[in-house]
Amino acid sequence: MIETVIIGAGPAGLSVAACLARAGRSFEIIDRADSVGSAWRGHYDRLHLHTDKRHSELPYHPFPRDYPKYPSRDELIAYLEAYAAATALAPRLGETVTHARHADGWEVTTSRGSYRARNLVVATGYTQVPELPVFPGRDAYSGEVIHSSAYRTGAAYRGRRALVVGFGNSGGEIAIDLIEQGVAADIAVRSPINVVKRDVFGLPILAIAGLLAWLPPRLADALAWPITRITVGDIGKLGLRKLPYGPMCQIARTGRVPVLDIGTLALIRDGKLGLRRGIARFERDEVVFDDDSRSRYDLIVLATGYRPGVAQFLAADGVLDAKARPRTSGKRAAPGLYFCGFYVSPIGMLREIAREARAIAADIAR
Repeated sequence: MIETVIIGAGPAGLSVAACLARAGRSFEIIDRADSVGSAWRGHYDRLHLHTDKRHSELPYHPFPRDYPKYPSRDELIAYLEAYAAATALAPRLGETVTHARHADGWEVTTSRGSYRARNLVVATGYTQVPELPVFPGRDAYSGEVIHSSAYRTGAAYRGRRALVVGFGNSGGEIAIDLIEQGVAADIAVRSPINVVKRDVFGLPILAIAGLLAWLPPRLADALAWPITRITVGDIGKLGLRKLPYGPMCQIARTGRVPVLDIGTLALIRDGKLGLRRGIARFERDEVVFDDDSRSRYDLIVLATGYRPGVAQFLAADGVLDAKARPRTSGKRAAPGLYFCGFYVSPIGMLREIAREARAIAADIAR
């Protein structure tokens, strides 16, 4: 019997493994992809971390000194590869977990065989299954519609028109990429949002969030509101609607982070990025919006998020909520069962992953 099986060779799985190795514990890492950090490899070309490198390091291995403040997607992939090599990790790649259940320990079945372990760490992350909203008329629409998981660059659409659906952090940066590539782009925003600047007075906003995270969410939002008002301004003047509560309350209530603005608001303010309401329906060659306006587009990018795919393989009572998301992350969820990287944290996901990995390894070592 193996002491611990870790499912996932992304930042969370590698971090837990490195901490277990440091504690002298045995483990196996399993991942369906053929390389570490597969989720990051599939993201769009322009992607950069929204958290600064100093607050995004995994345990025992800093980012290279010559990396920029906000590493790119490719730099993060190189960092993960170096991390696995530096900590002598050897994941079993190209092996898909099909079933995991508790049976005198944990029984994990894969595409290549099975494992028995005393502990199971699920580190597959949030971005496993794309969320694809259903729109009336979508099947008859003649234009190209893709999820953001399939978007790489807007270079092929120079001189054409595109619509980004959803103003989260991916949607905001994809809109910037489209504009930079010479695409006439709009962004459709149906719901109220919170927006904060990625940097405030030269400091990463998540460094400030780390100081406020110890306070009750409402108090933290009240203290941060003057800074947001100065740096972001009134988004209502741009045609956006603000949530009736602040960013910290948003994370606590919904498990979603606010928009970390890296230039999208300026594009809207300058008239370079069109702002549209939510989509009401598709027609054969047009998109009709909630305000009855309509437009034609060559490309529609659904930046509508993801959900975890844990329920596809894990059989365990009471550990997932009604939306099939882990109820807890970074500590024991059931006898011998841990989740890592599933808590949406105001201090940043990679920083939270590092914290959780140390806690999980320490609990297993005890």
